[in-house]
Amino acid sequence: MSDGIPCVWMRGGTSKGGIFNAADLPTDESSRDQLLLEIMGSPDNKQIDGMGGSDPLTSKAGVVKKSSRPDCDIDYLFLQVFVDRAIVTDAQNCGNILAAVGPYAVEQGLVQATGNVTKVNVFMENTDQIAVLQVQTPNGKVTYQGDAQIDGVPGKSAPVTCEFRETAGSTCGALYPSGNLMDSIDGIDVTLIDNGMPVVVLAASDLEMSGSESRDELDNDTDLKRRLESIRLQAGPMMNLGDVTEKSVPKMSLVSAATKGGCISTRTFIPHRCHASIGVLGAVSVATAAITPGTVARSLANVPEQVEKTLSIEHPTGEMTVVAYMKDDQLISAALLRTARKLFEGIVFPLEK
Repeated sequence: MSDGIPCVWMRGGTSKGGIFNAADLPTDESSRDQLLLEIMGSPDNKQIDGMGGSDPLTSKAGVVKKSSRPDCDIDYLFLQVFVDRAIVTDAQNCGNILAAVGPYAVEQGLVQATGNVTKVNVFMENTDQIAVLQVQTPNGKVTYQGDAQIDGVPGKSAPVTCEFRETAGSTCGALYPSGNLMDSIDGIDVTLIDNGMPVVVLAASDLEMSGSESRDELDNDTDLKRRLESIRLQAGPMMNLGDVTEKSVPKMSLVSAATKGGCISTRTFIPHRCHASIGVLGAVSVATAAITPGTVARSLANVPEQVEKTLSIEHPTGEMTVVAYMKDDQLISAALLRTARKLFEGIVFPLEK
């Protein structure tokens, strides 16, 4: 029998997956990816022979190690394990799993707790960017109990504050990689943006949608998904991403006017299934488009006048609040509140050879 691999299974934000110490995984990427496919049970729609939960949001992995960088505590690599295909990709960040690696790092001794709140500086390997997490550590120990609540997750937990700095163009090389605030693909106006996550922003109305449809309605609309994939494949090269046929980016976000007092409403595909909510960095990219004149999102958005803008990004199961810090009408950093919880710690087993 295989000796297995140490792992902590965690919920981070509205996602969950396995968090691994880099030292416990193969250094060869092909061997590592095959291992993760076996652990998750991919490719299989039910992931019945693995730990995955039959959804992109529950088929994720975070790989963590102590950082050699003087300005960071840990390095974090996010890996999306496809459910129905034998694909593992590092083409994107995940701000939800990011919220889990902070508590993980403290509990595993990679970061020393400092008082009731511990700051964890994270180097995000996927995009060479830095995030700063605030982890609750009363009496020097991580707690998952608290009064913070986020839509898409039942109950209350300890807050994990995530601040993202200098994320513009993190994957595509520029905030607006095509050089335009608005482009046209297949006759549809789109904004191609990357402020931590490559996103194609489209007005729901341009695709004959209200923007208030349920996740299931959109997932079952094969014609809509066909049209979105055509736009996505053409957007890939325009965003310096090349052929995105087998990539998880860019995400596709249909936007419409908010209906519950927020800034803007979203329905996001990640990229082929409709998200139950919206990804953390996807929300940052959409929020950035919403506050920028000339984008698809701006005319639909309700944007506060304050320099520090609190933007409620509505999604199918509620909303995600992005706090945008501005300077000279430019967004310089964004912070979000997430929560996390450790689900189990132990040994996972790949297939026996």
